[in-house]
Amino acid sequence: MNKDDFDLDKFAQYEELFDPLKTDRQARRKRKPKVRHRPKKSNGQIIAEIADASGIEGGFNITYQPARYEAEWLLSSLRSFFYEDWISDVQAIVKGGKEANVYRCQAHPGMDTPFLAVKVYRPGKFRNLRNDKMYREGREILTKEGRPIQERDQRMKQALIKGTNFGAQLKHTSWLMYEYTTLQRLHRIGAAVPRPIAVSDNAILMSYLGDARTAAPTLNEVNLTTREAKPLFEEVLQHIELMLQHNLIHGDLSAFNILYWQGKITLIDFPQVVNSRTNSNAYFILRRDIVRTCEYFARQGVQCSADAILNRLWSQYAAEAPQDQLADESRLAMA
Repeated sequence: MNKDDFDLDKFAQYEELFDPLKTDRQARRKRKPKVRHRPKKSNGQIIAEIADASGIEGGFNITYQPARYEAEWLLSSLRSFFYEDWISDVQAIVKGGKEANVYRCQAHPGMDTPFLAVKVYRPGKFRNLRNDKMYREGREILTKEGRPIQERDQRMKQALIKGTNFGAQLKHTSWLMYEYTTLQRLHRIGAAVPRPIAVSDNAILMSYLGDARTAAPTLNEVNLTTREAKPLFEEVLQHIELMLQHNLIHGDLSAFNILYWQGKITLIDFPQVVNSRTNSNAYFILRRDIVRTCEYFARQGVQCSADAILNRLWSQYAAEAPQDQLADESRLAMA
């Protein structure tokens, strides 16, 4: 038979006439799978099955026992860190948030520290970040390698335009990679941030502040004397200024995103970082960071003027044309 003799319509007719699965009810019944009741699995069984599927030698014998909804995405997010001998155990949850959870991990014996922290982003259905469009403005979409997507990456561009599942995953990856690459950049220039160590599709591994009993608290959990608070306030301002020197604004800075440990501060949580030159909301976002910082330290007895600090830093590092700044101030008044 040559290809001209092959008629798909006739073939379909013959299939309808002679296919036993289409003509024999008993055959169809045999083909249909039976629904069988499966008993509910324990968290331990779920973890063991994920470990087997992951192919990790010895399995995920972790100390921390995740909740049912948490187990699969937690362990799949950390798989590469086990493979690459960065960590050997997950010991405890340090912080639970609307966007991500942070865990204390036992570092692999080859590391130069006993503990590491891992920030694991929640799956899309569990995330609840509002108004992320404001932070994405002026930022390129980053790939999992940390590079901006190129003009030739048409499949990626179309996915973003059409809002497909793949496009949503690209946005998620970009959001995570902005935090990781920002940590790398800030750590290189000497900012007080966690040291970034590794990144996976859904998690960032970094240095840990705290000990085996407790993680470093955030400033909102700490009461300082005025004598203690004043130098820490000056240090926070120095880091805000250092970031501005590199056209960066934290975007969500407050006492909730500053760790305090052994008399020192560390800034955390950078996924919403914005570029002071390319984001039209930069003035508003910087002002909010400074106001929130001043509000905390004022409660600790430090005298400070958020507007005076803002005007000095903005005019020195990020000043726009006067009409643009007036537009920002008008938006602030309405916010």
